[in-house]
Amino acid sequence: MHEMQPLRADLRSDTITMPTKAMREAMMNAELGDDVLGDEPTVQALQARVAEMLGKDAACFVPSGTMANQLAIRAQTEPGDEILCHPDSHIYHYESGAPAALAGCSMAFLSGDRGIFDADSIDVHIRPDDHHFPNSKLLVIENTHNRGGGVAWPMEQLESVTRRARSHGLRCHLDGARLWNAAVATGDAPGTIAAHFDTISVCFSKGLGAPAGSVVAGDAATMARVHRFRKMYGGAMRQSGLLAAACIHALDHHVDRLADDHERASRLAEAINECPGFSVELDAVQTNIVYFDVDPTRSSPLELMASLDREGVRMLDIGPRTMRAVTSLAVDDEAIEHVIQVLQSLPS
Repeated sequence: MHEMQPLRADLRSDTITMPTKAMREAMMNAELGDDVLGDEPTVQALQARVAEMLGKDAACFVPSGTMANQLAIRAQTEPGDEILCHPDSHIYHYESGAPAALAGCSMAFLSGDRGIFDADSIDVHIRPDDHHFPNSKLLVIENTHNRGGGVAWPMEQLESVTRRARSHGLRCHLDGARLWNAAVATGDAPGTIAAHFDTISVCFSKGLGAPAGSVVAGDAATMARVHRFRKMYGGAMRQSGLLAAACIHALDHHVDRLADDHERASRLAEAINECPGFSVELDAVQTNIVYFDVDPTRSSPLELMASLDREGVRMLDIGPRTMRAVTSLAVDDEAIEHVIQVLQSLPS
């Protein structure tokens, strides 16, 4: 019987990262207050920094990316409104039906490769001004796009799409859970990307390696509503400066190093594509996410996951014949080499 190896490479997600020693020290040394009472200095410092970085009036610290997106949606819509987004969007697939349950909104889907659509697709989904129909209210873009393989929106296309949305009176929200990856990959500053949106959510518990926390940023009036709904949704915390300190440390130390994750993902993708029975769209591997297809002649993804697990490697199956591997702060060069050796040694 094959002996199970200890975990050597966890590629399930970039959310599995643990706080570094330096980040833990920053957390323990954080100046604290009570954020609900409005005197949490470390949270206030993080909010001010992110608002300035993204070129917005104000920002609001929340526990999770899901809450960040849903607060932005609720603050900019009313029940009966309709949201325009890609059918593979995180807000649709992975947020428990929250736009319908919490904001009372329906969705219209804009098709496009790897989560990216064009401006013309917006026109055909704008509802007439007629009481029979929902109100077209909010466009949501995800950058980088998770289910699209971590691709980053080209700036020219992002500008075109948001300009068209505004011509129809829509507000625009950016699900920027991996905005930092997009900025590093394209060379566009986060504020340059954010300039085209009314609200932006950013996450610190993925590539930046914080234990928890996201921020929503936007104009003053919208952010006042976000703060109110944060309280309503149970997202207001007390001495949350412990978490905010980790986010500040991440901004100081973990943004530029995302380029290392991208390089490792590219190296892994090329190696996977050379293995018999595996295929990768290499031009879609732009950041830290690798999707690859498993040929029907090989083991199923579930069986492949079990084989990898025995060798100390973890990945996720995200479809009947599709696997996902994500590089992060928790995966160094040695881990990537181990993964490549294991994949190459699997029976074809």
